[in-house]
Amino acid sequence: MEIERKFLIQELPNLLEQYPSHLIEQAYLCTNPVVRIRRQDDDYILTYKGEGMMTREEYNLPITAEAYAHLLTKIDGNLIRKRRYLIPAGHGLTIELDIFSSPFASLRLAEVEFPDEKAARAFVPPAWFGEDVTFDGRYHNSYLSTLDLNGEEKGG
Repeated sequence: MEIERKFLIQELPNLLEQYPSHLIEQAYLCTNPVVRIRRQDDDYILTYKGEGMMTREEYNLPITAEAYAHLLTKIDGNLIRKRRYLIPAGHGLTIELDIFSSPFASLRLAEVEFPDEKAARAFVPPAWFGEDVTFDGRYHNSYLSTLDLNGEEKGG
């Protein structure tokens, strides 16, 4: 089970480069249900995500680089690239700050995963966080994958 909140970020925290980070490339084989492939540095993962906004099922399975390359030829929509910074948030929580590459280079999102919904609801975001977009599906990566370069849904 994944329980997370998501926030827009307008202003980056100071000394961002001091935090560990990962290069992430991900794409979607299907967006309903969500079936995603991801390369994170040298790790490759196939993910299934159930329905929901703040709380939803999530299953991750490791795959090989070869399987990733093969599945990459079968994706629907945009390939999403981003750098994810891991910033300690106290109380055992980590802020995952995503800075996207083109065609979404202006987008910066922070996600925080929680052990339960009570902790998620009680979370007080740091001052540098912007709008809470947890319940806005337009900020799910699966939705971003469906947009054309003009920011509109493909085929719609």
